[in-house]
Amino acid sequence: MKGIPRRARSRSRSRATLARSVALLRAFRYEQPDPPRFYTALARDSVEQLGEYADLDGALLLDVGGGPGYFRDAFTAAGAHYLALDADVGELSGLGELPPGTLLGSGMALPFRDGSVDVCYSSNVLEHVSDPWLMAQEMLRVTRPGGTVFLSYTVWFGPWGGHETAPWHFLGGHRARARYRRTHGHEPKNRYGESLFKVTVGQALRWARSQDQADVVEILPRYNPAWSWWLLRVPLVREVATWNLAVVLRKR
Repeated sequence: MKGIPRRARSRSRSRATLARSVALLRAFRYEQPDPPRFYTALARDSVEQLGEYADLDGALLLDVGGGPGYFRDAFTAAGAHYLALDADVGELSGLGELPPGTLLGSGMALPFRDGSVDVCYSSNVLEHVSDPWLMAQEMLRVTRPGGTVFLSYTVWFGPWGGHETAPWHFLGGHRARARYRRTHGHEPKNRYGESLFKVTVGQALRWARSQDQADVVEILPRYNPAWSWWLLRVPLVREVATWNLAVVLRKR
């Protein structure tokens, strides 16, 4: 894709192996029963992947929806100056007290000046906000010219689109939520229509084409093996075959 150096493109494909996909899929099963196991694996993979598009050593990095400190530890170890923002103080303090550089706020109204960070990153947050593309625009706004924006999210029609209500989300988000409530006697953590929304691959492709603040570096199925990336070119199929979509942009 235009804008990405050939070497970086080669690296991004070479690490997207089937073994990596299987390992991440196994880790995702532990998101709720064993959060440290899940988030540590995801954070390490995230640093390796983002490092293909941006130099993290010395970079001021904003993690929108940072949650507990697993990502902080991983990005700091890579040399980044890490800032985290989340709308839920419980998520931010999951590992104890809030560390310095941690803010409470909305991804749809980031409390930062224009062009103030080198890298703006968000992992699996976009599907949890009511206006995801406003959040994407905000991430572009706060990134300096030449900086990198990396945002990824769980695709609604993918196998984990309903999060803990999957696979019943294929019958509709409200139905899946009601079934979970009947089965478990309480609401799911991710409540469709309140803290979980339908975000598709097609929406991201249309937004990427329509925005005029950045060059599109790459759009890829984040956890899929590289040999399956061609499925993004097939309407409808890409919605089901894409587990998680990543959009990488370079601010003009």
